[in-house]
Amino acid sequence: MAFLSSRRRRTRLAPQLDDQELGRLLRSLRTTTRTGTIATTDLCAAQITRLLGQDPADWDRRTHRIDVLAGFLTGSHLPRSWAAREPRSADALVLHAWTRVAEARAQGRPEDASEATDLCLRAAETAPDDPTPWVVLLAVARLQRWARSQAFGVWNEVLARDRWNREAHLVMLGYLGPEEGGSRIQVLEFVDTLRARMPANAPCAGVELTAQVLQYHAVLGRGGFEALVARNHWSHAMAAQALDRVAHTWPQPGFLRHARALADLNLLAHALMAAADRRREAAPVFEVLGGVVTPWPWSTGGDALTEYDQAQRRATVGL
Repeated sequence: MAFLSSRRRRTRLAPQLDDQELGRLLRSLRTTTRTGTIATTDLCAAQITRLLGQDPADWDRRTHRIDVLAGFLTGSHLPRSWAAREPRSADALVLHAWTRVAEARAQGRPEDASEATDLCLRAAETAPDDPTPWVVLLAVARLQRWARSQAFGVWNEVLARDRWNREAHLVMLGYLGPEEGGSRIQVLEFVDTLRARMPANAPCAGVELTAQVLQYHAVLGRGGFEALVARNHWSHAMAAQALDRVAHTWPQPGFLRHARALADLNLLAHALMAAADRRREAAPVFEVLGGVVTPWPWSTGGDALTEYDQAQRRATVGL
C-alpha cells in the first residue's frame, strides 16, 4: 500500500482511498456522465475498462474499484446502458449488478436486486476466474436473506477464486449477524475460524475488529444506561484482544497493503478512541491516515468529518 505522508492534511471523504488512478477516473466521470449521450456511455465505458484492465488478476483491487464505481454511479444511466451495449463484458455486467444491489439496499427494497442475480451469473460465465460476480451475488443473498445452503454455496465460489476477499468476508459477517437474522454465536464462530487461518495482513484482516465495533454500536443503540457504559465493551477480553492484535502492526508502513487498508485504519482509529485508555495509541494511526475519512464508522456518531476531526484532536492533545 502506498501510504500517505504523515503530514497532517485537510480531512476529506475519499471513496477511492489512496487509489489515485481511481480518483482521477471518478473526477472524469463526474464531468462526462452529465450529458447522458451514447458517445458519453462509450467514453466512460472505455475509461472504466482501461482502469479495470490494468491488473486483471489483482482481485482485491478490482473488487475495491468496482464497489466504489457502483456507489458513485448509483442512479446513473451508465451501468445499464453499458451492459445493454456490451452484454458479454464482465466489467459491464458486474458493475450494473453492483449498482442494482446498492440501489435496492439504499431504498430498502430487496426485491429490486433480483435482476442482479442474472447479471452476476452471466458475468461469471463470461469470466469464470473472476470472483467479483460471486461477491455481488453474495451481497444479493444477504439482502434477500437466502437460505444458508444457498448463501454458503455462493460464499464457497468466492473463496475458490479469492481466498481472503475483504468485501465477501464483510458481507458474510453481516449475513450471520444478529441484526439480520443470524446470531452472536454465529459471528463468533465465523471470526474465530477466520482468525485461525488467515495471514495477519490479509485483505480481510479487519473482520474481527469490525465485528467488535458493530457490537459496540449495537450497545450504544440501545440507549439508556447501557449506552452510558458502552465504553466498557472495550475492556472485555475479546474486544481488548482484538485491538491488541492490530493496534501496533497495522499503522506500520507496508504492513497493510490491500486496497482498503485506509478503511481498516479508520476503523482502528475509531475503536482506539472508543476505548478510553487507548487514545494515545490512536495518534500514529491518524498520522498515517492523513485526513482520509471513511463514512463508516465515524458517521454513527454524527457527521463523519466532524467526528473524525474531534477524535483526532482528542488523540493528539498533549503530544
